[in-house]
Amino acid sequence: VIAIHSDVDANAVHVKMADEAVCVGPAPTSKSYLNMDAIMEVIRKTRAQAVHPGYGFLSENKEFARRLASEGVTFIGPDTHAIQAMGDKIESKLLAKNAKVNTIPGFDGVVKDADEAVRIAREIGYPVMIKASAGGGGKGMRIAWDDEETREGFRFSSQEAASSFGDDRLLIEKFIDNPRHIEIQVLADKHGNALWLNERECSIQRRNQKVVEEAPSTFLDPETRRAMGEQAVALAKAVKYSSAGTVEFLVDSSKNFYFLEMNTRLQVRKTTLQIQENLLTEKIYSHKPSYARLCSSEPLHSTQVRVDSGIQQGSDISIYYDPMISKLITYGSNRAEALKRMEEALDNYVIRGVAHNISLLREVIVHPRFVQGDISTKFLPEVYPDGFKGHKLTDHERRQLLATAASLYVAEQLRSQRFLGTPRIPIAKSKRSSWELSVHLGDGIYPVAVSKDGSSFSVEVDGMKLNVTSEWNLASPLLSVTIDGTQRTIQRISRNASGETSIQFLGTVYKLQILTKVAAELSKYMPEKAAEDTSSILRSPMPGTVVAVSVKPGDMVSEGQEICVIEAMKMQNSMIAAKTGKVKAVHCKAGDTVGEEDLLVELE
Repeated sequence: VIAIHSDVDANAVHVKMADEAVCVGPAPTSKSYLNMDAIMEVIRKTRAQAVHPGYGFLSENKEFARRLASEGVTFIGPDTHAIQAMGDKIESKLLAKNAKVNTIPGFDGVVKDADEAVRIAREIGYPVMIKASAGGGGKGMRIAWDDEETREGFRFSSQEAASSFGDDRLLIEKFIDNPRHIEIQVLADKHGNALWLNERECSIQRRNQKVVEEAPSTFLDPETRRAMGEQAVALAKAVKYSSAGTVEFLVDSSKNFYFLEMNTRLQVRKTTLQIQENLLTEKIYSHKPSYARLCSSEPLHSTQVRVDSGIQQGSDISIYYDPMISKLITYGSNRAEALKRMEEALDNYVIRGVAHNISLLREVIVHPRFVQGDISTKFLPEVYPDGFKGHKLTDHERRQLLATAASLYVAEQLRSQRFLGTPRIPIAKSKRSSWELSVHLGDGIYPVAVSKDGSSFSVEVDGMKLNVTSEWNLASPLLSVTIDGTQRTIQRISRNASGETSIQFLGTVYKLQILTKVAAELSKYMPEKAAEDTSSILRSPMPGTVVAVSVKPGDMVSEGQEICVIEAMKMQNSMIAAKTGKVKAVHCKAGDTVGEEDLLVELE
């Protein structure tokens, strides 16, 4: 097996697993994984007989498949004509219509420029979806509600499409507000046979990228499921499709469904073939790409829990490619069982060195709307209109966290007094059995009293006593704690000598400071660091590449005006001014690579 890689992926897992590896260029995709000339040269030099195109980049590129065929090299995937027909969203929509497949109203052609985009959007009627013709994975997609958003969406979508797929063609169609995203898995051979393997619901999305998937859908009835499956098969047969594929549909509240696109590639989500059981899949992403160190606990690898990952401890999650860490899959004889296993698996998933979205995933699967199956593609913006800020503790959960943190603090104090099972100071006084602490959590400071009783602690918080028991294995990244009979799996993320500690509890990481009562009284005399005035500066919210800078020193800018554009995780983000003022200094230029919190622009 021969692997290709960019220079930043030299130590990637797929490179280490291969018998031979060849670098095809620098990090930018246009110079490496989308560089057909360089890849074809590797194929010739290594005399490769077949090519697996992966799950992105050139996996649905008709020109790449054609060039392989001309060299007599087998393309592992569907035939070239199917890729050409279904890989282009404009052509695929026309073919779907001819195959009697339900389609979304829109413009069946290539949009030439922003002016034409506005004209077409007005004819269709707002809101509209602007999307890359050769796109996928949520890249090159924008929703526009008016002329201004259409112009901006055309600009960003065309740039993202060119960067991700090497094809900047766009189409426009009616945006179906508040739909479900449900897709049908199909299998077809080279003898004209095709079948559908039920559905997976992918409605929980962020930036048009699927975050949670489940099978079967809680929404479909047998009649709708059969109709969708039959139309998916009709489309596959119409293009003489062979291999595995996915036909995606949007489904409205009345169970009307519309063809969205067909993925003509080998599927990443092979788990959906387990159709006899309820299946829940969550995509775990890094939302701030950086150096990632991963480890996983034993419960993540059982007959009912599976982890698919392309990285390992020490892997670099760079700014250049998809920041997915892994896919976590749980199975169950029913939906409730699969959800419970997912909750437990997320609590036991240990990730260090990189920010991740486990807290969001856990919050989604326990949310009443999700549990009831009341979801759509707008679930996240509706449930978290101001963005997800982590789990909001109830008073009972707050007391559980305070009691757990205080018990953990005392357990560490007791351990530090002993060495190899004996007291560090043999003539020390008898063991201490009670502690008065002050715990700072969020905006509150709480007095907490702890007393030890064997391996358990009795903790008083808010005038209420809680019993906390655990094996207190402080060397483990995971700690199973029982609080008044309720089992919780927590993770100690960090701690320092000043009493500050971070604990992952119910999926969310909480920062606490635990001090003795005396230390807390003295801490009020410590000077506090003044907060930085962020209204006059613009810092990069994430690592990325500067695509454009719209201002120069001396320019006047208005609040909300675009100052620069940062591309991160293959998505372009407009950075705006927080206030009206004059530009004092610009610290970046187009093409620069910036890190999280790097200073971009200063205002007077």
